[in-house]
Amino acid sequence: MTTSPNAQGALAFVCAMPMELVPLTHKLGLADTEIGGGPAQRGTLDGRDVVAIVTGMGMDYARDGVERLLDGVPVAHVLVVGITGALESETPIGTLVWPEVVVNSQTGSEHAPTLIGERKPAGKMFTAVGLTTDPNRLAELRADGVVSLDMETAAIAACCEARGIPWTVFRAISDRANDGSVDEELFALSNMDGTPNHDAIKAYFEKYPERLEQMAKMGEDATLATNVAADAAIAACALL
Repeated sequence: MTTSPNAQGALAFVCAMPMELVPLTHKLGLADTEIGGGPAQRGTLDGRDVVAIVTGMGMDYARDGVERLLDGVPVAHVLVVGITGALESETPIGTLVWPEVVVNSQTGSEHAPTLIGERKPAGKMFTAVGLTTDPNRLAELRADGVVSLDMETAAIAACCEARGIPWTVFRAISDRANDGSVDEELFALSNMDGTPNHDAIKAYFEKYPERLEQMAKMGEDATLATNVAADAAIAACALL
Protein backbone atom coordinates (compact mmCIF):
# COMPACT_ATOMS: atom_id res chain seq x y z
CA MET A 1 0.00 0.00 0.00
CA THR A 2 1.36 3.45 -0.92
CA THR A 3 0.46 6.64 0.86
CA SER A 4 -1.39 9.63 -0.48
CA PRO A 5 -1.09 13.06 1.17
CA ASN A 6 -3.48 13.49 4.08
CA ALA A 7 -3.41 16.62 6.19
CA GLN A 8 -6.36 15.63 8.39
CA GLY A 9 -5.29 14.74 11.90
CA ALA A 10 -1.96 14.47 13.65
CA LEU A 11 1.09 12.46 12.78
CA ALA A 12 1.39 10.10 15.75
CA PHE A 13 4.68 8.58 16.90
CA VAL A 14 4.25 5.46 19.03
CA CYS A 15 7.11 4.05 21.11
CA ALA A 16 7.18 1.15 23.54
CA MET A 17 9.84 2.58 25.89
CA PRO A 18 10.77 6.07 27.08
CA MET A 19 14.29 5.69 25.63
CA GLU A 20 12.77 5.32 22.15
CA LEU A 21 10.91 8.60 22.55
CA VAL A 22 13.97 10.58 23.70
CA PRO A 23 15.44 11.33 20.23
CA LEU A 24 12.01 12.32 18.88
CA THR A 25 11.52 14.70 21.79
CA HIS A 26 14.91 16.32 21.25
CA LYS A 27 14.77 16.50 17.45
CA LEU A 28 11.20 17.82 17.29
CA GLY A 29 11.11 19.90 20.47
CA LEU A 30 8.06 18.07 21.79
CA ALA A 31 6.36 19.26 24.96
CA ASP A 32 4.56 17.26 27.64
CA THR A 33 0.79 17.05 27.38
CA GLU A 34 -2.05 14.62 28.09
CA ILE A 35 -4.11 12.58 25.65
CA GLY A 36 -7.01 10.40 26.69
CA GLY A 37 -6.13 10.74 30.36
CA GLY A 38 -2.54 9.57 29.90
CA PRO A 39 0.85 11.21 29.38
CA ALA A 40 1.87 12.21 25.86
CA GLN A 41 3.93 14.78 24.00
CA ARG A 42 2.95 17.26 21.35
CA GLY A 43 4.54 19.60 18.83
CA THR A 44 4.63 20.47 15.15
CA LEU A 45 6.67 19.36 12.16
CA ASP A 46 6.58 21.48 9.00
CA GLY A 47 3.23 22.89 10.07
CA ARG A 48 1.70 19.49 10.91
CA ASP A 49 0.41 18.61 14.34
CA VAL A 50 2.58 15.88 15.91
CA VAL A 51 1.80 13.74 18.95
CA ALA A 52 3.83 11.01 20.60
CA ILE A 53 3.21 8.40 23.28
CA VAL A 54 5.00 5.62 25.12
CA THR A 55 2.79 2.55 25.44
CA GLY A 56 4.89 0.19 27.50
CA MET A 57 6.26 -3.19 26.44
CA GLY A 58 4.27 -6.07 24.99
CA MET A 59 1.13 -6.36 22.92
CA ASP A 60 -1.33 -5.70 25.75
CA TYR A 61 0.34 -2.44 26.71
CA ALA A 62 0.70 -1.46 23.06
CA ARG A 63 -2.96 -2.13 22.33
CA ASP A 64 -4.18 -0.17 25.35
CA GLY A 65 -1.87 2.76 24.65
CA VAL A 66 -2.78 3.09 20.98
CA GLU A 67 -6.51 2.78 21.66
CA ARG A 68 -6.18 5.60 24.19
CA LEU A 69 -4.30 7.68 21.64
CA LEU A 70 -6.78 7.08 18.82
CA ASP A 71 -9.74 7.76 21.12
CA GLY A 72 -8.16 10.98 22.33
CA VAL A 73 -7.06 12.79 19.17
CA PRO A 74 -7.69 12.63 15.40
CA VAL A 75 -4.74 10.82 13.79
CA ALA A 76 -3.79 10.84 10.11
CA HIS A 77 -0.91 8.35 10.29
CA VAL A 78 0.71 6.24 13.01
CA LEU A 79 4.50 5.84 12.96
CA VAL A 80 5.82 3.03 15.17
CA VAL A 81 9.35 4.02 16.20
CA GLY A 82 11.98 2.13 18.16
CA ILE A 83 14.29 -0.84 18.34
CA THR A 84 14.11 -4.42 17.09
CA GLY A 85 16.24 -7.53 17.46
CA ALA A 86 17.98 -9.38 14.65
CA LEU A 87 17.82 -13.17 14.36
CA GLU A 88 21.41 -13.52 13.12
CA SER A 89 24.81 -11.90 13.52
CA GLU A 90 25.34 -10.48 10.03
CA THR A 91 23.01 -7.48 10.12
CA PRO A 92 24.87 -4.45 11.54
CA ILE A 93 23.58 -2.74 14.67
CA GLY A 94 21.63 0.35 13.65
CA THR A 95 20.25 -1.16 10.43
CA LEU A 96 16.73 0.05 9.70
CA VAL A 97 14.27 -2.78 9.06
CA TRP A 98 11.64 -2.33 6.33
CA PRO A 99 9.34 -5.37 6.64
CA GLU A 100 6.79 -6.41 4.03
CA VAL A 101 4.53 -7.64 6.82
CA VAL A 102 4.44 -7.80 10.60
CA VAL A 103 3.30 -11.13 12.04
CA ASN A 104 1.37 -11.54 15.29
CA SER A 105 2.86 -14.55 17.09
CA GLN A 106 -0.36 -15.16 19.03
CA THR A 107 -2.82 -15.21 16.12
CA GLY A 108 -0.65 -15.68 13.05
CA SER A 109 -2.25 -12.62 11.47
CA GLU A 110 -0.11 -10.59 9.06
CA HIS A 111 -0.23 -6.81 8.81
CA ALA A 112 1.25 -4.85 5.90
CA PRO A 113 2.64 -1.40 6.75
CA THR A 114 1.85 1.54 4.52
CA LEU A 115 4.81 2.28 2.27
CA ILE A 116 6.34 5.75 2.38
CA GLY A 117 8.77 6.72 -0.35
CA GLU A 118 10.47 4.45 -2.86
CA ARG A 119 12.37 2.01 -0.64
CA LYS A 120 11.32 -1.60 -1.20
CA PRO A 121 10.32 -3.63 1.87
CA ALA A 122 11.74 -7.09 2.52
CA GLY A 123 11.08 -9.89 4.98
CA LYS A 124 8.86 -10.17 8.02
CA MET A 125 8.93 -8.60 11.45
CA PHE A 126 7.71 -11.02 14.14
CA THR A 127 5.85 -9.59 17.13
CA ALA A 128 6.47 -12.07 19.96
CA VAL A 129 5.31 -12.44 23.54
CA GLY A 130 8.41 -12.23 25.70
CA LEU A 131 11.88 -13.23 24.56
CA THR A 132 12.55 -15.48 21.58
CA THR A 133 16.05 -16.91 21.95
CA ASP A 134 15.72 -20.67 21.42
CA PRO A 135 18.06 -21.57 18.52
CA ASN A 136 15.60 -24.02 16.95
CA ARG A 137 12.78 -21.48 17.05
CA LEU A 138 15.01 -18.79 15.59
CA ALA A 139 15.98 -21.13 12.75
CA GLU A 140 12.29 -21.80 12.03
CA LEU A 141 11.53 -18.09 11.93
CA ARG A 142 14.46 -17.35 9.63
CA ALA A 143 13.28 -20.10 7.29
CA ASP A 144 9.89 -18.41 7.22
CA GLY A 145 11.41 -15.09 6.15
CA VAL A 146 11.50 -13.35 9.53
CA VAL A 147 14.28 -10.76 9.73
CA SER A 148 13.63 -9.15 13.12
CA LEU A 149 11.73 -9.49 16.40
CA ASP A 150 9.72 -7.02 18.43
CA MET A 151 6.94 -7.13 21.05
CA GLU A 152 4.38 -4.47 20.03
CA THR A 153 4.05 -3.68 16.32
CA ALA A 154 1.45 -6.28 15.31
CA ALA A 155 -0.91 -5.15 18.08
CA ILE A 156 -0.51 -1.50 17.06
CA ALA A 157 -1.12 -2.44 13.43
CA ALA A 158 -4.36 -4.25 14.28
CA CYS A 159 -5.69 -1.23 16.19
CA CYS A 160 -4.91 1.09 13.30
CA GLU A 161 -6.37 -1.21 10.67
CA ALA A 162 -9.60 -1.59 12.63
CA ARG A 163 -10.07 2.19 12.35
CA GLY A 164 -8.79 2.59 8.80
CA ILE A 165 -5.73 4.57 9.91
CA PRO A 166 -2.50 4.01 7.94
CA TRP A 167 0.57 2.94 9.89
CA THR A 168 4.24 2.45 9.17
CA VAL A 169 7.00 0.91 11.29
CA PHE A 170 10.48 2.38 11.76
CA ARG A 171 12.58 0.05 13.88
CA ALA A 172 16.36 -0.35 13.83
CA ILE A 173 18.46 -3.29 15.00
CA SER A 174 19.74 -2.81 18.56
CA ASP A 175 20.65 -6.39 19.53
CA ARG A 176 20.73 -9.99 18.32
CA ALA A 177 18.54 -12.79 19.63
CA ASN A 178 21.07 -15.50 18.76
CA ASP A 179 24.20 -14.29 20.58
CA GLY A 180 23.15 -14.75 24.21
CA SER A 181 23.39 -11.04 24.99
CA VAL A 182 19.71 -10.84 25.98
CA ASP A 183 18.21 -13.31 28.46
CA GLU A 184 15.41 -13.37 31.03
CA GLU A 185 17.54 -11.76 33.75
CA LEU A 186 18.47 -8.91 31.45
CA PHE A 187 14.90 -8.55 30.25
CA ALA A 188 13.78 -8.16 33.86
CA LEU A 189 15.87 -4.99 34.22
CA SER A 190 13.01 -3.10 32.57
CA ASN A 191 9.48 -2.77 33.92
CA MET A 192 6.71 -3.58 31.46
CA ASP A 193 5.91 0.13 31.19
CA GLY A 194 9.37 0.52 29.66
CA THR A 195 10.98 2.25 32.63
CA PRO A 196 14.12 0.89 34.35
CA ASN A 197 13.62 -1.55 37.24
CA HIS A 198 16.17 -0.01 39.58
CA ASP A 199 16.05 -2.75 42.20
CA ALA A 200 16.60 -5.42 39.55
CA ILE A 201 19.45 -3.41 38.01
CA LYS A 202 21.19 -3.08 41.38
CA ALA A 203 20.83 -6.80 42.07
CA TYR A 204 22.02 -7.69 38.56
CA PHE A 205 25.29 -5.78 38.85
CA GLU A 206 25.89 -7.08 42.36
CA LYS A 207 25.64 -10.57 40.84
CA TYR A 208 27.48 -9.81 37.59
CA PRO A 209 29.86 -6.86 38.16
CA GLU A 210 31.97 -8.01 35.21
CA ARG A 211 29.09 -7.25 32.81
CA LEU A 212 29.14 -3.50 33.32
CA GLU A 213 31.18 -2.89 30.16
CA GLN A 214 28.95 -5.21 28.14
CA MET A 215 25.85 -3.37 29.36
CA ALA A 216 27.38 -0.02 28.48
CA LYS A 217 27.98 -1.28 24.94
CA MET A 218 24.38 -2.50 24.71
CA GLY A 219 23.24 0.94 25.83
CA GLU A 220 25.31 2.56 23.08
CA ASP A 221 23.83 0.16 20.51
CA ALA A 222 20.30 0.94 21.66
CA THR A 223 20.97 4.67 21.50
CA LEU A 224 22.29 4.32 17.95
CA ALA A 225 19.24 2.30 16.91
CA THR A 226 16.73 4.71 18.45
CA ASN A 227 18.35 7.65 16.69
CA VAL A 228 18.35 5.85 13.32
CA ALA A 229 14.68 4.95 13.73
CA ALA A 230 13.72 8.47 14.80
CA ASP A 231 15.58 10.10 11.91
CA ALA A 232 13.90 7.79 9.39
CA ALA A 233 10.44 8.42 10.82
CA ILE A 234 10.92 12.19 10.85
CA ALA A 235 12.21 12.17 7.26
CA ALA A 236 9.21 10.11 6.15
CA CYS A 237 6.81 12.69 7.56
CA ALA A 238 7.79 15.08 4.75
CA LEU A 239 6.10 12.65 2.34
CA LEU A 240 2.82 12.42 4.25
